[in-house]
Amino acid sequence: MSVDRQGTVSVIVTTRNSGQTLGPCLRSIRAQTHAATELVVVDNHSSDDTLEIANRYSDTVATIGPERSAQRNHGASLASGDLLLFIDADMVLDPQVVSEGSRLLADGVPAVVIPEETVGEGFWTACRALERGCYKGDDTIEAARFYTRAAFADAGGFDAQLNGGEDWDLSRRVARGRRLPRTRAIIHHDEGRTRLRTVYRKRQYYAPGYLAFARKHGRGAMAQGNPIFRAAYVRNWRTLGRHPLLTAGMFTLKAVELAAVIDVAVDTRLRGHVRDRSSEVYAVADARERSRIAATPGDASRRP
Repeated sequence: MSVDRQGTVSVIVTTRNSGQTLGPCLRSIRAQTHAATELVVVDNHSSDDTLEIANRYSDTVATIGPERSAQRNHGASLASGDLLLFIDADMVLDPQVVSEGSRLLADGVPAVVIPEETVGEGFWTACRALERGCYKGDDTIEAARFYTRAAFADAGGFDAQLNGGEDWDLSRRVARGRRLPRTRAIIHHDEGRTRLRTVYRKRQYYAPGYLAFARKHGRGAMAQGNPIFRAAYVRNWRTLGRHPLLTAGMFTLKAVELAAVIDVAVDTRLRGHVRDRSSEVYAVADARERSRIAATPGDASRRP
């Protein structure tokens, strides 16, 4: 599909008690070099200052639940652009993300991957950054965030039954086995100060979605769903070998995540239903220590 290079791009940001990180996120969207950028925020009943911040920067603000997939689908229904970019509230975009993604979509591809890097404070966040660096260019881990509206609609949008793994699911369905292009401009994912307790609770929260994703895609989901044994670690063994302490920490994080998923799988089988852990996760998110990153953290043209 060929699209107007100067057409409107709708950036859809989902939020829930995101006041600590939302300002830099929305400012980075407003600072995009692509002039025709629409900003839509879909909030999930926040109790902090999220809505105040959202109304300060956004063209459209809506409130809906119950989870992120439904929020994104609703945001797409409100958006006016022919191109749709889905962003989380703890992300800051390079200024060229929208313009580069738009150019790639104009060449006829259905979706575009925007590489991410982890930023934040402390040892565990540094371990997470090392992990994220291993996934650069890896189609089994990196999922598309930028779609043509036609491709998004043809795929039926995000699977509202998934709250975890929904990015992989939609990207797989849209790509249909093709390799998707990537921008040089990147997303900076602000993870604040990572703590093992927070990692465990968040993975518990998202585990039902990951388990549902695995059931939906069967054996084909193993490369994405397995947190310990990933080809990306083998490909980057030299990098991991140069940072033995961070590598040990990285595998500790992955072991904690795996333990959380197993915990939820066993608990769900015993209870006969999925336990709602959203209040625990968002209470932890509210209390986290955020890192300070600029709204426009760099010029992608300077990247190698």
